[in-house]
Amino acid sequence: MALLCLENVHVGFGSGAKRHEVLRDIQLHLAEGEFVAIVGYSGAGKSTLLNLLAGLLQPDSGSILLRGKPAPGPGPDRGVVFQNYSLLPWLSVEENIALAVDQVFPEWKPSERAAQVRRYIEMVHLAPAALKRPGELSGGMRQRVALARALACEPAILLMDEPLGALDALTRATLQDEIVRIWLENRRTALLITNDVDEALLMADRIVPLSAGPGATLGPSVPVPLPRPRDRRSLHHHPEHKHARRTVLDYLLGPGGRPKLSVTRKLVLPDLLPEDLDGPRPALFAPPKRRATAKSETIEVH
Repeated sequence: MALLCLENVHVGFGSGAKRHEVLRDIQLHLAEGEFVAIVGYSGAGKSTLLNLLAGLLQPDSGSILLRGKPAPGPGPDRGVVFQNYSLLPWLSVEENIALAVDQVFPEWKPSERAAQVRRYIEMVHLAPAALKRPGELSGGMRQRVALARALACEPAILLMDEPLGALDALTRATLQDEIVRIWLENRRTALLITNDVDEALLMADRIVPLSAGPGATLGPSVPVPLPRPRDRRSLHHHPEHKHARRTVLDYLLGPGGRPKLSVTRKLVLPDLLPEDLDGPRPALFAPPKRRATAKSETIEVH
């Protein structure tokens, strides 16, 4: 039995003639301990899909099942790492994580909750910055805090909504490796939303492309049977990497691509004649020569 399922899910916004269909006929199954990546265009509905999985949004039709039962609203069984960190700016790193741990584990002793916070701060290598506030941290460090906060609640499923999209290339590569390392240690079910095919191939076990909107839908799953740990320097030479990358791109640029429109326009040339630069200069305020006023003449040359 799959851990989390979306069956025939449809989502739209608005009503009547102004209704805008975002997702249609979504079928997605997440297995226990699996790392899945959803790859698609910006604005196609990837964040909407993640909100459905997190319980933050209810579908217009279809069902969302968690361990075979209708999924409730948001809860600690599904941890979310957002694009914009979502940290409280007046709290320190330690306090931001402790706030989540206190809410999820109120029955624990204070010493146990404090140990849980320290454990995950150390897991993301932020112990030296534990007392700093978000404004004193870099973007990569803030995303580490958001990741530690989600993991400290020990969710069954970790949902990541383009968590590395706003980072520079070097920081992004470092955090990609950190997320995979943490996932390998815990083996929790993980779902990554991204628009970077190479990032998905580096991190995930399976890639599911999302077609362009409106009315986006999921394409066929593409397995990534590459051994772990994966070395990004040699990954591109692996035949399985090339095959998976080509399959995903063929869908996104083909059946799942943006619709192509053809427009036919009638072009009308202006009713003007070019000036003769070798001839006599026209008067200062002389009107331009127009095709409609041009006259033909015959010249005989002996």
